[in-house]
Amino acid sequence: MALAGLLALAVAMGIGRFAFTPLLPMMLHDGVVDLPTASWLATANYLGYWLGAMACALQPWAWRRLGIAAPPVHTVAVKIGLVATVVLTFGMASAFAALWPLWRFAAGVASALVFVYVSGWCLARLTALGAPALAGVIFVGPGLGIAVSGLAASAMVAGGWSAAAGWAAFGVLAMGLSALAWPQLRGVVAPPATQRAASVTEPGAGATALFTLGYGLAGFGYIVTATFLPVIARQALPGSVWLDLFWPLFGAAVGAGALVTVRLPVGWDRRHLLMGCYAMQALGVLLSVWWPSLAGFAFGSLLLGLPFTAITLFAMQEARRLKPHNASAFIGGLTAAYGLGQIAGPPMVALLLRHSATPGQGFALSLEIAAAALLVGGVIFGVLARRHPLGPALRPQSR
Repeated sequence: MALAGLLALAVAMGIGRFAFTPLLPMMLHDGVVDLPTASWLATANYLGYWLGAMACALQPWAWRRLGIAAPPVHTVAVKIGLVATVVLTFGMASAFAALWPLWRFAAGVASALVFVYVSGWCLARLTALGAPALAGVIFVGPGLGIAVSGLAASAMVAGGWSAAAGWAAFGVLAMGLSALAWPQLRGVVAPPATQRAASVTEPGAGATALFTLGYGLAGFGYIVTATFLPVIARQALPGSVWLDLFWPLFGAAVGAGALVTVRLPVGWDRRHLLMGCYAMQALGVLLSVWWPSLAGFAFGSLLLGLPFTAITLFAMQEARRLKPHNASAFIGGLTAAYGLGQIAGPPMVALLLRHSATPGQGFALSLEIAAAALLVGGVIFGVLARRHPLGPALRPQSR
């Protein structure tokens, strides 16, 4: 089950969303896009991700409006998202560049669908089986997909592949990983038992909104680096043989960070852990500006990647604690906020590049703004933890 979740997220997130990053230098080299166009392609994907997450979040409200009880989380939605990801990845290999924004938009919708529902399904099933610590394994998936696609793209560059051939190869990879996950993706997750929910006092609207804002700032804070890391590295280290390895290093750190999270005591306040993660990512982002060298980019990639899925896992765990009756909807809302942050990032970069003397200056200012957003997000979680401390009855239960 955890392996199926890992593979599903490797496809939807590692390939469907983030294969664009290592392939972007190849697309620029082929002359099929320029940096402003690339920014808008990224925005289209992040907009689709946001709308997909919003659809997931609003689903219970829609069912209530229709007077129908909300159905449980079903893995059919995950399978639909995986099939769409495979098809849309192949679509980017086509010569019809006018359709690329549509394909990237739809891939964003599919990735949100898979993320929200496979996360809710796996977390609930693992909790019911008494193995909540295995949740960290699920979130190794994005890192695995990023690392594999990044290493593959590096080999493609060395082999002189075109970007179109790269997209086609990633389509084949996505198909293979989906086939491995497919047999395990079955069944539904019923709503939590009433007695468990009764022991939790749900937070007020203000605290919920503040938590959502804090999580959304993580989307804005990491996205500049996650979209343009290979391009930024090429600006700072032209001709280096290590340029294409920073992105796979980021992916490896993502996977390692997810595994580390399973070793942390479940009774620790997730908001305090989120504060530490945000600070680590902010430092990782700033290293690209303060220390634009081989070591700086390597350490920056590690610091950005290690807490990447940990942030998501901690936020999802906190969401299930705060909203046990409606966790999937709350997770959808959090994912939508995260998506809004991502949407804002690439247009900001395009704007700053247009008004900067050099691309390096534009990227540097973009990264500084992103790091500041992460620090603000960390402060928000600190405020929430101080105002709403966990009582013994509200701490996550270890098993």
